[in-house]
Amino acid sequence: MELHIHPLLLFLLPLLLSSTSALSRYQTLTLTPLHSPPPLDPDFSAWTSHPQSLESPGLHFRLAHRDSLHVTPTSSPQSLLRLRLDRDIARVSFLSPNSTRPAPRRTGTGFSGSVTSGLAQGSGEYFAHIGVGTPPVPSLVVLDTGSDVVWLQCQPCRQCYSQSNPVFDPSASSSFSSLPCSSPLCRKLDVSGCDATTMSCQYQVSYGDGSATSGDFSTETLTFDGGRRVPKVALGCGHDNEGLFVAASGLLGLGRGPLSFSSQAAGGSGSRSFSYCLVDRTSSASNAARSSSSSVVFGPSAVPTSGRVVFTRMLRNPKMDTFYYVELVGVSVGGSRVAGVSASDLKMDPATGRGGVIVDSGTSVTRLATPAYNAVRDAFRDGAAGLRLAAGGFSLFDTCYDLAGRKEVKVPTVAMHFAGGAAVSLPAENYLIPVDSKGTFCFAFAGTDGGVSIIGNIQQQGFRVVFDVGRSRVGFAPRGC
Repeated sequence: MELHIHPLLLFLLPLLLSSTSALSRYQTLTLTPLHSPPPLDPDFSAWTSHPQSLESPGLHFRLAHRDSLHVTPTSSPQSLLRLRLDRDIARVSFLSPNSTRPAPRRTGTGFSGSVTSGLAQGSGEYFAHIGVGTPPVPSLVVLDTGSDVVWLQCQPCRQCYSQSNPVFDPSASSSFSSLPCSSPLCRKLDVSGCDATTMSCQYQVSYGDGSATSGDFSTETLTFDGGRRVPKVALGCGHDNEGLFVAASGLLGLGRGPLSFSSQAAGGSGSRSFSYCLVDRTSSASNAARSSSSSVVFGPSAVPTSGRVVFTRMLRNPKMDTFYYVELVGVSVGGSRVAGVSASDLKMDPATGRGGVIVDSGTSVTRLATPAYNAVRDAFRDGAAGLRLAAGGFSLFDTCYDLAGRKEVKVPTVAMHFAGGAAVSLPAENYLIPVDSKGTFCFAFAGTDGGVSIIGNIQQQGFRVVFDVGRSRVGFAPRGC
């Protein structure tokens, strides 16, 4: 009997085979016990010491993980990780649409309005050194994709927390300018007020842990690596500030709202693109792919023109315009789609703003709606049945393994599948992470009943994550650092 194959099938067959075999079932994880991150590189503070290539039109600067600021002779790797996970729990609680937002503090400036965005913890996870004002004053700022307003502590400081650099004095800057109450920028604030004496715009931002900042809303010049200057950035000059901001001078919001730095830096270009690559500060220094600096890029060069970048569409939540939503349609473990991950558990309801999936730099651990998480966890346990489960869990992790004495293990591959066919296969070290120095490793996902699922920075590590707002898409490029 002669077998005839339609020519169209001959064309499609290689594509069908490649789509099913592209994701390997298992991969090898080299085991490195948890250890403290290296202290902050002194050169990190020299924000003008890295001239940029003239061929690169974008704005570039380096990032440091906040744990590098916490390293002391008495700090243990395990205590730093617990602090990180505690921050994560508080942040995720605040990102939930069901959470109670802190009410604005009433002052003589008459603040009004509701707080619709902001960090659960003002401390953030990644930091950058920038210059503020003219002449530029070096300042350490938190970067965060989950908030919009740019702000820093300013003199005169009625109430300020301790920071590593001197508090910025606007009177010493020739480029500082207060915004009038009638300014369109003032009206874009979630919480604004007007000083009756000077008729200058007042701002206030409150965070989920009780941290807050308030003061004059103004414009100022910011300077980045290589001396690149961005003039007239609308920012808050905070005279009353409190909370857990570690050593930072303030915050550089990278949210999707109109007042975020990423929106302002686009100017009239319309590109509104930026990307970052985050490295694991606790990974082995011998791992060359993860020992380079974290970085962020703004402008046209933020979108890679080569490499294996995959894009998925960016969604907009009409109830919450700060966050970067994507459509996660499934998860595979060991090369097979997990049947218990339902699209309905991950879908956003535009009428209520509930549900959906956001990509967030300030959340460490990826959270999936509880039914989806339980299904993924159970599939991973089945695929890793040859590994010895550790008794109990660790903080928010409920699936941990005792891998003491082993140098490497085979683990099921975990991949996220997005609308449009984009599949992101995670390196093993992005989902089975060390939690102590004794060889305990935990599955670094967690469940949430808060209404919104979150792709956290542990799962993003090593990828260049691209926020191409102008074309309404998010991209992931493996080995993008």
